[in-house]
Amino acid sequence: MAKSAGAGKPKLSRAEKAQVRSAKRAKRRETWRNLRQAFTLTRQNDPRFLPYLVSFAVLAAALVYVVAFLVTDSPYFPIPLALLAAVFVGMLVFSRRAQSSMYAQAEGQAGAAGWMLQQQLRGDWRLTQAVAGTTQLDAVHRLVGRPGVVLVGEGAPHRLRGLIAQEKKRTARVVGDTPIYDITVGTGEGDVRLGKLNRYLLKLPANLSKEQVGALEKRLAALGGGKSPLPQGPMPQGAKMRNVQRTVRRRT
Repeated sequence: MAKSAGAGKPKLSRAEKAQVRSAKRAKRRETWRNLRQAFTLTRQNDPRFLPYLVSFAVLAAALVYVVAFLVTDSPYFPIPLALLAAVFVGMLVFSRRAQSSMYAQAEGQAGAAGWMLQQQLRGDWRLTQAVAGTTQLDAVHRLVGRPGVVLVGEGAPHRLRGLIAQEKKRTARVVGDTPIYDITVGTGEGDVRLGKLNRYLLKLPANLSKEQVGALEKRLAALGGGKSPLPQGPMPQGAKMRNVQRTVRRRT
């Protein structure tokens, strides 16, 4: 028996349709609110943002207009194309400068690397935050992926060295010959900057298959999860370290 065209889609009542429309409007408002906030923060913290945005948008519009004019020989047809090019390039510049500004503000704050790994990490990685840490908010995060195991440390270098060495030794007993990389996120010599952490991880060689990554993750689960409850994101500017440390000690 042939099915009617709308058999698989139940009809919504008038109230349900109004609720769906309301939810879509709320989502759009939230998106625009976030964009305005990002634009304002980037403009305040990056003095080159607006000059770069205007310059690249105007240059893109001019190039597209000239090329389209030469092809069509019409002074009006290229205008919409030029405007679209300006908007597209402007959004690209906005995205890149906003991301750079965000990393610059977060760099050096407690919890910044853990937040970046959780929110901004690209690639097929299995993250376990704060597998080792101190009450001073130093932490070592563990990543499992195609390169093997990557230990990412953030905090004071003189405390991190011991933390990473201890966690590396503990991990090696479980993973055997699997490569173990260690990274310290910071601004010192040999450190990886927060904004370049993603790029650094993507450049690591693929040493394992997807099946091996899954098996490795299960073995490492025996070591347990995070031990140090860090702030959920970079610690706000002006926050008192003593109060945060006291909270961490109470949770541990």
